[in-house]
Order: sequence, then structure tokens, then C-alpha cells
Amino acid sequence: MDTKIVKSEGLVCEYITRDEEGNVESIKKALDGVDVDINPGEFVAILGHNGSGKSTFAKHLNAILTPSEGTVWIDGKDTKDPSYLWDIRQTAGMVFQNPDNQIIGSVVEEDVGFGPENMGVPTEEIWERVDESLTAVKMQKFRTHSPNKLSGGQKQRVAIAGVVAMHPQCIVLDEPTAMLDPNGRKDVIRTARALNQVEKITIILITHYMEEVIYADKVIVMDKGKIVMQGTPKEIFSRVEELKEHRLDVPQATLLAEELRKEGVPLSRGILTKEELVKELCQL
Repeated sequence: MDTKIVKSEGLVCEYITRDEEGNVESIKKALDGVDVDINPGEFVAILGHNGSGKSTFAKHLNAILTPSEGTVWIDGKDTKDPSYLWDIRQTAGMVFQNPDNQIIGSVVEEDVGFGPENMGVPTEEIWERVDESLTAVKMQKFRTHSPNKLSGGQKQRVAIAGVVAMHPQCIVLDEPTAMLDPNGRKDVIRTARALNQVEKITIILITHYMEEVIYADKVIVMDKGKIVMQGTPKEIFSRVEELKEHRLDVPQATLLAEELRKEGVPLSRGILTKEELVKELCQL
């Protein structure tokens, strides 16, 4: 068995609508033959506009949904096998769009300790994990606060800490910044990158914000339930026209560099950040 942390082969997910008599009215393929390989320790961003299938894919990674056809393996375990459900959910932690749906404790530290407590972790170790996790997301000084008093970005970081405390090998972030302001978004992405680089946790980030995928090792672009592009951020963002066909924006710096290239300025393809652009312009 290969050591992929996430692998899907021929993954199909169908949503079936029925009328009142229970007859099938329509079948919609939300995922249509998706093959994905993700290695342990990778930071992978999955991009796509609404309805592209990216969130449906995310829900297959901890067996909230199981395939209509094809197979998903999490650390070698088939998500269709109910005896693996607990293992799979411990391996791949999930952070959703709305932190309010994930926070249950009335005090931050209780909330973060809830997962490990459910897993039967001994009390002493729970507190160690709470400490580690809050430190990892830079929320230690809020540990005795009520989550209701926190900003959206802070709540999301507490939700992430709650997942980190369960010691998953992989964290799936399903549009974790969709409800946040720009500062909250930056904080959450910075947190995800730190967990990936420092704790070596595999991060799968589902998003439609281009700026968030710049730091990924690999970008997967989805449209209409299929994978339409795959590569490093540089490779993906050097295909500006193709991204536009899939109704996706491009980081501002990339767009500007592309326009300048068209006007004959000798810039390299796939510039991702303002800093890179400025550096290249200064070297001309």
C-alpha cells in the first residue's frame, strides 16, 4: 500500500432528487471521476468557484459523505468501511466555514479539550494538548475567555485548535475564511501554514480566494465536479486565460504582471506576489 495520506480513484458523488412518491426525478453528479493523490506533509489548495464540487470533495475526506462510485482512502483506509470511521475522523480533522457551528464550550480551553476528552485521552494529557494547540494557533492568552466574545478570525483559530488537539495527521479546511474579514483571513491562513511547516501536518485548504493558495505546494482546480488543472501555484497562475475560463480570479500581482508582459515588458510567467513583481521590475 502506498503511503498517500489521501487518495481517491474514480470518485463519483451523485445527488438524487426524488418526488413525493419516491421516484427519481433527477441525478446530479457533484463529483465526476476525481483522482487525487496527496502525500503526508503537503499543503494542498483546492480551488473552484461555487458549485465546482470542492466542498463535496472535502466532505469525503472524513467520511461525512461516501462515494456513489470509486474509492477514497485516508491513510490507506477505505472510507466506505464503517469499521474505519473513527480512525478516519481522527486522521483527517475537519474545520468548516462557520466557526459558530463548531464551537461548543463556554470557555475557550474547554472547547479545545472537548475532542481529546471524547477520545478518552487522560486528563493530564488533555491539558498538555490544549496548551500545545492554543500555542500553535497563537490563542493562548484567550484560553479563559468566552468564545462568544471573540472575533470571527479568533473563533476560527479556536476551532482549528480544537482539531489540532486531537492530533490529526491531516486537517481539511473547508472555506475556513469565507465568513471572515481580511485580517481574520490572514490569521487563519498564517495558522494553517505554521501547522504545516512546524507541526508537519498535511493541510488541505478548500477556497475560492486566490491569495490563499500562493503558499501551497500543489493547487488543484475543480470545475463541474472534475479536476481541470493541477500544478504548483506558479504553474497554475501562469495560465491566466485558462483560469478565467473556469470563472476564477487571479492574484492582483499576477494579473498586472501578465498585462505588462503583453505590453512587451520581459517578466517571467506566474508571478504570485507584489514582492516578486517589484523585485523583477527593479532588475530590468
